[in-house]
Amino acid sequence: MEHMSGPHVIRGSVSLPEAELMWRFSRSSGPGGQHVNTSDSQVELRFDLARTESLPDVWKQRALDKLAGRLVDGVVTVRSSEHRSQWRNRETAAVRLATLLAEATAPPPKPRRPTRIPRGINERRLREKKQRSDTKRGRQGRDWG
Repeated sequence: MEHMSGPHVIRGSVSLPEAELMWRFSRSSGPGGQHVNTSDSQVELRFDLARTESLPDVWKQRALDKLAGRLVDGVVTVRSSEHRSQWRNRETAAVRLATLLAEATAPPPKPRRPTRIPRGINERRLREKKQRSDTKRGRQGRDWG
């Protein structure tokens, strides 16, 4: 597990700017012991995708399109409450946000170029089909009785 690592890289040289991350802490409903109801271990991380200057415009547009269902006023929110310690939840939330943005800003896949079926393969398929049909025709006992 990495320690409170600095910038969380999205892809290449682009990373999450610490200044644009909005953190909120609250009591977690997750696992815990005696100390559980007194510490704010649940983490909510918010990132204003619509107003950020840290992403290239193309990426920003892609992310806004792909995450449209998750955004509230252009802000994407990630929650984490699996761990008992607040900073581990912070780590998890930051990594989650970075991953989410990495996936949302990925370029669309290249379109598939249709390729032709080689002639030999097609001929073999038709030949096998014909053989099968002959076999089945041979089973129809017309002259047997």
